[in-house]
Parts: sequence; structure tokens; C-alpha cells
Amino acid sequence: MGLTTCLWFDGNAREAATFYVSIFPESSLADNWIAPTDTPGNKTGEEIVVNFRIFGQDFIALNGGPQFPHSEAISFQIPCADQGEIDHYWDLLTKDGGQESQCGWLKDKFGISWQVTSPEMMKYLGGSDAQGSERATQAMLTMKKINLEQMKRAYLGL
Repeated sequence: MGLTTCLWFDGNAREAATFYVSIFPESSLADNWIAPTDTPGNKTGEEIVVNFRIFGQDFIALNGGPQFPHSEAISFQIPCADQGEIDHYWDLLTKDGGQESQCGWLKDKFGISWQVTSPEMMKYLGGSDAQGSERATQAMLTMKKINLEQMKRAYLGL
């Protein structure tokens, strides 16, 4: 047994699920639920739910209507192995209307918030050199997309 995350969309649940499945490994579209009768926000025959998996985790994309827009209060963190992975996910998630924020945060074209980070960051943000950690933190605060080399250089005082 595990948790399933439900993401609320305004009529574009299938488009969003298909987008996420195209980006992440261990991903697939599953079954769906078509409205057997008129329901709040959906007419008979319209798709209400699309089940999908990303990174092997279950998700539901729900066509719920415009009442509940996404916010930064909920985000998904992608722990990238290296700068190449950071660049890869950042580019895919910001294209076609995604929005860069700062410190590795972004919103994709559907308004879902993501943190594109790396465990390597903690070597610099939480390292044993307090001054180096402060420099790395200050460097990160100037970034939109995380740049591991710049954080490392700041930590080392280079």
C-alpha cells in the first residue's frame, strides 16, 4: 500500500499526464474514468480521471474545473545526480510556458511547482566550513536554475 497524489486540472488532465510521462523514467499512463452521467464540472462521456505513474509512483490527474489553481505551497522535488540532469529536467519543465523562479524552483506549463535540485548541494550548503556554506547559500540565492559548479566555487572561496 502507498499514497497516490491527486493533481487537479481544469480540463487538461490527460495533456498534463501525457506530458509528465514523456519526461520522467519509470512512467506510464494507466486507466481512466469517464463520467457515466453529468457530474460537477464534467458532462456525460467526458474524462474525469487519468491514472498515471512517474518514477514508479502513482498519480491521478483529475479534471476538476477552475476552482482550485495550483500554488507553490505544494511542489515536487527532483533530486538530480549531476548538472546534466538538472539542465535536462529544467529545460523540459520550463519549455512551452513554464516559468523559472529562484533557487531551483520552477512552475511547469500546467502551474505545477518543481524543485530541480541535487543531493550534491548539501556538500556546500551544509558543509563543515561555516563561511563556505554561507558563501554557497548566497550564491544559490542569486540563481534561478541550480549551478553546482558555481555553488562549489563559492563554497571553496574561488
